[in-house]
Amino acid sequence: MRRNQPSQVLVLLLCSLTSLTAAFVIPSTTRSTASPSTVSKPSLLLFATVSDDIDVDTEINAAKSILVTAAETKAEDSDTVIEALLSLEKLMRKKAKAEGESVAEDMKTQLNGDWRLIFTTGTADTQQKYGKINYFPLKAVQTFRTVEEDPMKITNGIFAGDFPLVKFFGEMDFDLKKRKLEFDFNQLLVLNLIEINLGKGDAAKIGASSGLGSESNVENVKKGRQAFFNWISADAQIATARGGGGGLALWKRVD
Repeated sequence: MRRNQPSQVLVLLLCSLTSLTAAFVIPSTTRSTASPSTVSKPSLLLFATVSDDIDVDTEINAAKSILVTAAETKAEDSDTVIEALLSLEKLMRKKAKAEGESVAEDMKTQLNGDWRLIFTTGTADTQQKYGKINYFPLKAVQTFRTVEEDPMKITNGIFAGDFPLVKFFGEMDFDLKKRKLEFDFNQLLVLNLIEINLGKGDAAKIGASSGLGSESNVENVKKGRQAFFNWISADAQIATARGGGGGLALWKRVD
């Protein structure tokens, strides 16, 4: 079934499905009372500085080792994961400054494929509403087609097992200089049955109203800007990024 525009009923259905995700993200036993700024920038106990005396790649591998374990087991302490993400972000920025766009080129190539969201601090908006998110409890998979696609494609889906509850489809662009992936969704599929064509800004509005997206994305659309990720890393096992709403995220490759 195809619909040219998202009807009110279908949008409400979509918001209900995605709100279920937000509702289960913060168990009462793990909710943080810290402010969003504290959650996004905790004190770095493990990686206080990026030392010039130690090879940057060695420090990158140390941070990634923690994140790979977290992606495989979901057993690493959440603060340790955040510290590793922040350390990796700083280290990769230093590596890119030293080595140029080759770092981003490799990242773009490695990003091609399917990725399951494992861990997220959430956007600043979500942190304000719910606290620190940590390990993502439902199956959310993002697909990036960065090789042999023009324009490049992006898909974002929430699944019950292998069944897609909601899937967004769109196009994206990767800025090698900034390691910035900008995207917009132009179609969604609800319950693997109902196809809806989205106008400019519709996806941002749905995300903001459901609690999963950032209000900043709505404002960005008004200013002619797209939603984006600032990519930190991508390799054969994991990918990491900071979203436009300020949250950090960790993915595990699933293809």
